[in-house]
Amino acid sequence: MHNKPNKRVLASSIAALAITLMSGTVAAETAQDVLEARQESQIWTTFALSPYLRANDLRVSVDNGKATLTGKVEEDINKDLATQMALGVKGVSEVDNQIVIEAQTVAPVRSAERSYGEVIDDATITSAIKSKLMWSKYANGLATNVDTKFGKVQLQGTANSKQAKEIAGRLALNTRGVISVDNQLVINPNKTTVTEKAKSSVKEAEHNISDAWITTKVKSNFLYSSRVDGSGINVSTSKGVVTLTGRVNSTTERNLAIELARNLIGVKSVNAKGLTL
Repeated sequence: MHNKPNKRVLASSIAALAITLMSGTVAAETAQDVLEARQESQIWTTFALSPYLRANDLRVSVDNGKATLTGKVEEDINKDLATQMALGVKGVSEVDNQIVIEAQTVAPVRSAERSYGEVIDDATITSAIKSKLMWSKYANGLATNVDTKFGKVQLQGTANSKQAKEIAGRLALNTRGVISVDNQLVINPNKTTVTEKAKSSVKEAEHNISDAWITTKVKSNFLYSSRVDGSGINVSTSKGVVTLTGRVNSTTERNLAIELARNLIGVKSVNAKGLTL
């Protein structure tokens, strides 16, 4: 004997199945929406970080792996750059670049507030300058606060000599992205700071600094510098003696490369005979 299924139970089962299917569809759509929102954010962020695109009013939308770009730029190369940046985001396989090229495009008026990209640029500059000062053997006694806004650097604090103050200013000014330096360091030879004590301890242990560390920091100083193209300079270190070989574009660049290398903690001397114009 077979029992006929209860109509209410059957209806409830069908409804539950429909709800389950609908929930799965909604969940899938939600996941896709989240993915596309993330991709749009990543593309926009790369535009904001690019000094060539951040000043333009560009818009981004992503649908099933296809990114659509709109807005205006001044040159073809910037339009192509936007395409390549969008394609660099994981999951984006196609770009519909509707950006219009207008040579007379006027960038939005800069507000008093920094853009996301400008904040990142300034933070990078500040970090680079702090690193260069920390590695410098001639900047002992510096208690320095570094503040950067729109590429303009302000140094505040104390230095134990005029030479230390001047070197700090030069290191800051020769940093990539720096527009100007307001050196407000106060010379106070009698003030011993925690930073000075730490640097003195490091200086006393210079003979323990590895050649590999020195080579890495010399290359980093070149990378941070706005006036030295480190890509054409080979660096090697043996027992604290740094050897620079390769080609530079000018005597000024050569002299600065030598100064940046000689400035580092642990460097005993610099051999630049192989660094030619």
